[in-house]
Amino acid sequence: MIEIRLFKDIDLEGYTLIEGFPGAGLVGSMANSYMIEKLNMEYIGYIDSESFPPIAVIHNSVPMFPVRIYADKKNKLIAMIAEFTIQTELVHELGIEIMDFVRKMGIKRIISIGGIPVEKPSEDAFIVSTDKTLLSKALANGIKPIGDGVVAGVSAIILANSTVLDIPIANLLVEVNPEMTDPKYAEIALSGLNKIIDINIDLKELDKEAKLVEAKIRQMVKKANLSHESYKKATDATGPSMYA
Repeated sequence: MIEIRLFKDIDLEGYTLIEGFPGAGLVGSMANSYMIEKLNMEYIGYIDSESFPPIAVIHNSVPMFPVRIYADKKNKLIAMIAEFTIQTELVHELGIEIMDFVRKMGIKRIISIGGIPVEKPSEDAFIVSTDKTLLSKALANGIKPIGDGVVAGVSAIILANSTVLDIPIANLLVEVNPEMTDPKYAEIALSGLNKIIDINIDLKELDKEAKLVEAKIRQMVKKANLSHESYKKATDATGPSMYA
């Protein structure tokens, strides 16, 4: 069971949700981490599940949940970020929970940021959207439409259900080399985001900071996986009676 919990009392009606869980090229993770810092977004909640790795992350000596929710009242944005790769068997449930959360809170749209694995990435941003106004604005600003393709992960569940649930959705995608990560990917994504929802995220320091973010995310994902495996081996070895 996956639960989305807020510990701050905030009215999210009319907000835009930016989803950027780890995926190809870590585009969404780098972009969301940088955006959260630059907009000084407030930590307002988290997503939890008994099926998530049993870990807590520590930032600036403060313990936090590894899947968190941040808000920016000025720009009416919320961001979701995870510091481990969501297990395949949980992707569908998480996508549906996010859609239910969006409807319940009156959030007006979802924008997912992700990567498209290719051999030779371009520096173009691409979009697929059920929001005609947002799509028109994106195309007018040089963001290219996707005619045919495949979207994977949580973004795919959200996109596939958007028409049925009548929630405006956009997937902002960047071509990536699947063998590497590059701050340029996040820069292309955030530049596109600036254009389609009229926010002003300063990208001057992104190259330097995104490298640090990318290294941190990779380290956290590695630590999460190692901690989960160590915990699993320990519990398997001792048996359930230890916790009875």
